[in-house]
Amino acid sequence: MSPEISREDREVVARQLGRPPRALRAVAHRCPCGQPDVVQTSPRLEDGTPFPTTYYLTCPRASAAASRLESAGRMREWQADLGTDPQLAAGYRAAHEAYLAERDALGVLPTRSTAGGMPDRVKCLHALAAHALAAGPGANPVGDRAVESMGEWWANGPCAPPEEGP
Repeated sequence: MSPEISREDREVVARQLGRPPRALRAVAHRCPCGQPDVVQTSPRLEDGTPFPTTYYLTCPRASAAASRLESAGRMREWQADLGTDPQLAAGYRAAHEAYLAERDALGVLPTRSTAGGMPDRVKCLHALAAHALAAGPGANPVGDRAVESMGEWWANGPCAPPEEGP
């Protein structure tokens, strides 16, 4: 993870989101095209409001791919798998603890909730995929499933082409 956000990366993320990014700390993962696709955010917004989403999926193509998985019922399917696969459930619980430790290292929030429904529910594939990309393969087994199922969102090149000058 790059400790500083470059002006160019900040501009790319703003184009990806369609708005200025909030609580931006670092680029947590880069798409194979080279642009940020996951950013790390602070546990609080600039005004002090809690913001528990530590890893945020910024690439609109990756986000659309995660949305398609949610629409196809993958959350229900993988939720059921948590109840029947003890190894998956243990890996998901470990991902939850690691996520909280990473977030708490940035600043403790008043609640211990985490992203994506961890450790007992599969609630948001966007958050789980972002965590899996940021933390690397094997860190979040449900997030890994999401990333693998999302396909090659980068195949058509960068999602946020450079802005044209005047």
